[in-house]
Amino acid sequence: MKKTKRIIIFLAILILTNIATRFITLHGLFLGTTDKFNNIVQLENFIKKHYLFKVDEKNFEIGELKGAVASLKDPYSEYLSPEEMDALTEETTGKFFGIGVYIAPGEDGLITVISPIKGSPAEKAGLNSGDKILQINGKDYTGDNITEASKAIRGEKDSLVKLLVLKNGSKKPQEISVKRDQVKIASVIEKELGEIGYIGITVFDEDTDKEFGKALDDLVKKNKSGIILDLRGNPGGVVDAAVGICDKILPEGVIVTLKDNQNKIIEEYKSDKNYVDTKMVVLQNGGSASASEIVAGAIRDYKRATIVGEKSYGKGIVQTVFPLAKGSGLKLTTAAYFTPSGKSIHKLGIEPDIKVKEPEGIKGIGVDFLDTDTQLQKALEILKK
Repeated sequence: MKKTKRIIIFLAILILTNIATRFITLHGLFLGTTDKFNNIVQLENFIKKHYLFKVDEKNFEIGELKGAVASLKDPYSEYLSPEEMDALTEETTGKFFGIGVYIAPGEDGLITVISPIKGSPAEKAGLNSGDKILQINGKDYTGDNITEASKAIRGEKDSLVKLLVLKNGSKKPQEISVKRDQVKIASVIEKELGEIGYIGITVFDEDTDKEFGKALDDLVKKNKSGIILDLRGNPGGVVDAAVGICDKILPEGVIVTLKDNQNKIIEEYKSDKNYVDTKMVVLQNGGSASASEIVAGAIRDYKRATIVGEKSYGKGIVQTVFPLAKGSGLKLTTAAYFTPSGKSIHKLGIEPDIKVKEPEGIKGIGVDFLDTDTQLQKALEILKK
């Protein structure tokens, strides 16, 4: 299995990137741009000379750089201040203070909940996939300033954050107060449902493929007749983890291909011939995004398992993080990814083999909610045939 040496984010939001990166110096980035920098310097000097009030040097520099990247009008690309880079590193540990919710820019321009983290304050407060966050502590936010929204949601332990939320399917916004707490992301959940094994993956962090391998080996040793792989509400994560999981359950061949802006292949990940061939069902929903779709897309193309649930999110582009001077960084969309059959799922998503809509008003999904989880019930029905 081929490993990448760059930080690649397969996420609907900014989290989980603590793998080796390719360093590019500021000098290398800015070669051949003297005229442009002369214009920027002239503008900066003019503002400092004529502006009525004092200019904050640090904020001015950050604003210049953020503005340059924002001109791309790409919600997934951004300049990261040193503080934001520190936050990115913090989140790779799987622990942080906040409410525990994955968000992304929706097609309507609003901040959309991909999924709450299981057991998080957000889940306990009733936030669900598809909900729209309109305000945070009385201030309006949209998908265009999702990074600022993420920062506003986070805060000190036991502090309150007030959200104005438009619930999925509702026409009237409602205010929800959530108490912040430490959020721990458990990436792999292993359960037994009689003769059937269950593995839920909540996010792809740098250790997820190892944890998945342990769970898979354990269930195989227990002679389970089938395995359910639950990707519902999983917004993505580290590409190597997704590839590593595919390598354990797929036959030899291509897993995913990355192409740059010239349509040239820059990475091609492959699985070897050793894999577990136990019968499987994959569960997905609208909260299954990015790296989840790499796994589901490869499984679909190899016809390795039946996919049950609803259409996935549809994020088929890749962001790379480039460290810059003074601890800052640049997160930039650098590639698109394609399934083994050469298909792009960006803005399209992956359709399930068997569509089962999640019932409205249920308290949760997964093994703990089997009595009302009709998608999980369908997966069990298929594997028991």
